[in-house]
Amino acid sequence: MSIESYLKAGKIASQVREDARRKYHVGSTLLEVCEAAEAQIRSMEAQPAFPVNASLNEIAAHYTAEPGDETLVKEGDVLKIDIGVHVDGYIADTAVTVCYDPRHDQMVKAAEAALAEAVRIARTGTKASDIGKVIETIIGRMGYRPIQNLSGHSLQQYTIHAGKSIPNIWTIGSSFSLQTGEAYAIEPFATTKDGSGVVHEGKVKNIFGITSRKPSKDKDADELLTVIWNRYRSLPFALRWLTNAYEEPRLRRLIDVLVKKKNVHSYPILVEGREKTVVQAEHTLIPADGGSTIITF
Repeated sequence: MSIESYLKAGKIASQVREDARRKYHVGSTLLEVCEAAEAQIRSMEAQPAFPVNASLNEIAAHYTAEPGDETLVKEGDVLKIDIGVHVDGYIADTAVTVCYDPRHDQMVKAAEAALAEAVRIARTGTKASDIGKVIETIIGRMGYRPIQNLSGHSLQQYTIHAGKSIPNIWTIGSSFSLQTGEAYAIEPFATTKDGSGVVHEGKVKNIFGITSRKPSKDKDADELLTVIWNRYRSLPFALRWLTNAYEEPRLRRLIDVLVKKKNVHSYPILVEGREKTVVQAEHTLIPADGGSTIITF
């Protein structure tokens, strides 16, 4: 682990998040939202760890702008901006909800309060199930529902989801404990009391990641696979990141080949089960015995 790289990534991610929080995004396209944040990351001598997610209303996660995306942020929208920054593959993951509907302001506060208490109790030895219990309790006490099938996660170099999950609800049974020297993202998601409290996969899939470098037997697709690996390794990427090297129709065709050959995985958007509004808050931390270093404060 490189604590210096984690700290640098966290400092950049927190600044980009807070700048995104302060901006007035109504009237902007989701393409402008995503590209502005990604350009800021690159200007600070780091790289996006994944395409900035700009998920509106009932879409909980995994929406990033398409090439030429003209989707506008409107009055009354609730916009989740999920930001990942990496320095030499060491990742800081953080998110903010920008709310333009006063009816949901309190729900945003519920997710942020749950996150604040979760990171407060997190230290070496804290059980993931206890973090989930705190998140569920606070969100429920404030009148909302946690999204039970979304969770935080462990992080490793060049790996965003490194195999361990931190639930947003209390889970019964065995649970791992946070370990010194590992990084974790904690990310409460909340929805309205009349929401289902679960998300399902939507039809849109515009974030991708390499799962295998085995030749696909399509020469052009294999060349694209090499380009992707050299640029992003196993980290997620967006089509719009590759349109400087490929024309969009050809790029989409080659990505389809790589998905069918299981060289590349697509990440579908995640939609609230009853299409109710979802909010999100997130920090990345590194636990120690007496507390944690929250690198994205």
